[in-house]
Amino acid sequence: MYIIFLLVMLLLPILAQLNVTATYKKYSKVANSRGVTAEDVARRILEANGIYDVGIEHISGNLTDHYDPTAKVVRLSDAVYGSTSVAAIGVAAHECGHVCQHATQYTPIVIRSKIVPATNFCSRLWSLVFIVGIWIANSTGSLAVCYAALAMFCAVILFQLVTLPTELDASHRALKTLESEGILESTEIPSARKVLTAAAMTYVTALVTSIIHLLYYLSMLNGGKRRR
Repeated sequence: MYIIFLLVMLLLPILAQLNVTATYKKYSKVANSRGVTAEDVARRILEANGIYDVGIEHISGNLTDHYDPTAKVVRLSDAVYGSTSVAAIGVAAHECGHVCQHATQYTPIVIRSKIVPATNFCSRLWSLVFIVGIWIANSTGSLAVCYAALAMFCAVILFQLVTLPTELDASHRALKTLESEGILESTEIPSARKVLTAAAMTYVTALVTSIIHLLYYLSMLNGGKRRR
């Protein structure tokens, strides 16, 4: 059973990342028929939603695209910024979807923003607390610290759970705007959807993997408890 847990935890993220990389690579070779760049599309989407106080910048790296709500800047990566590919336009539109979420105070993204500090704290420390808990359990037989560590890990899972609808909604907004504004042809929308769906699956996989991690550690602790 433990081997199955470990294999799933290792393989799921790898498969999801391979899928998004392959999908993006495929549609990054398909230029949109109107010849607009991802940067142009981002500006057009923001203006269409009445947002004029958010900048668009070029950032180095591969698929390092993101929206920084603190600086109010959409940052587009090397492969996206000046590209006319359907894949790049889908990515740029997705990031603008996040801008629109912040502008409309979309509930999941508001919750996610509020729990970021606690999540970062728990994410950095839960594994260390768990290791200390194992040492204490071996010394005293008490699993209290181990369970406290897993409670911290649950905070990370909660963040991922809130992130999932945030990402799915951003993609939905992106595709809706690309179609309603006539940025992409109707025949190009399915290609953009495939890129965004592949990206969304990495978030689904991260959540599932974390839940499997939690079940694995709970199973391990319960097994140790029975042996005592």
